Amino acid sequence: MLSEEVQKRIAELKDKFPQRRSAILPAMHVVLEEVGFYNRDIQKQVAGLLDLSEMEVAETLSFYTYFPKQGVGKYHIQVCTNISCMLNGAEQLVNYLEEKLKIKAGETTPDGLFTLSTVECLGSCGTAPVMQINQRYYENLTKAKVDQIIDDLKNKTTK
Repeated sequence: MLSEEVQKRIAELKDKFPQRRSAILPAMHVVLEEVGFYNRDIQKQVAGLLDLSEMEVAETLSFYTYFPKQGVGKYHIQVCTNISCMLNGAEQLVNYLEEKLKIKAGETTPDGLFTLSTVECLGSCGTAPVMQINQRYYENLTKAKVDQIIDDLKNKTTK
């Protein structure tokens, strides 16, 4: 469940927008800051705080891959698998990451560092294949670039 402070921040959002539904995304960013994911209980709580139906919140959240439905690792790797990325090697990229991290898409490494996900579109077709790790995009990926990115993130964590 959400802390009282987060509940207050979310409730304040409903009056900042001409339509309450517009407050769903900002509210979910607040949830991500505190919890890191959402589930049905959180979805129901957000709907109540915004005076919306649970369905309105669910419809919005189902559209965006950015909001995980379960806990994720410190680094959430999302690989685009839409047509442009797929034609430019996204499937091989996912396979390579699964092999490198020793997990399957949808799983988290045992150390809690990396979660690997596939997503429908990251909106960067001209720089395919692309992946997003937390808030940052990585484009025109190759195995060498992926190795460097993963190594940098591991080194950043151990410092």
